[in-house]
Amino acid sequence: MELYTMALGELATNCYILSCGAGKCILIDIGNGAARLQGKLGELGLTPCAILLTHGHYDHVAGVETIRQAYQIPVYVHEKDAVMLRSAQANLAWQLTDAPYIPVQAYETVEEGTVLTFGDRTIEVLHTPGHTPGGVCYRTGKYLFTGDTLFEGSMGRIDLGGNAQEMRQSLARLAAMEGDYEIYPGHFGSSTLAHEKQYNPYLR
Repeated sequence: MELYTMALGELATNCYILSCGAGKCILIDIGNGAARLQGKLGELGLTPCAILLTHGHYDHVAGVETIRQAYQIPVYVHEKDAVMLRSAQANLAWQLTDAPYIPVQAYETVEEGTVLTFGDRTIEVLHTPGHTPGGVCYRTGKYLFTGDTLFEGSMGRIDLGGNAQEMRQSLARLAAMEGDYEIYPGHFGSSTLAHEKQYNPYLR
């Protein structure tokens, strides 16, 4: 397999391990469970080369600094959510957990249209604000990682620093995308874009 999913942390946030060839992989979102993730990487025989973040809320970034330091790899986040990597106040750690938050010490920012290449994998950044100002989706091949923008049959919350109008625009953008993609959200199960266009009330 080239894609593995782990549910990490207090809110069962989906962490994705995406193979990019030659025993390397990309990690997408890391909740509170870095030790479990490291164990899984060892089991799979994969070494991460980058961490991509769909947004900056605590439940998606809690384990990032531990993994970043362990493997000395870059972290990518949209510029509008970058402050959340540094601040437990901004990323809502104070509200979502009793565990201490380890701020991310080094990261790079992305924006709409940024294209990242790791091994044999090319990834395009789609800025999809609404859940947070810097929420993004990552598109690569047949996969679309939607973070907390689009869920199976639902959408992300807008009451944690989000914006209803921006969310509507982001969902309309996804609904207008041509072709089909396998959808991998920040929580819950996977789906397909075709299925969501037909059955998800927020894409209709």
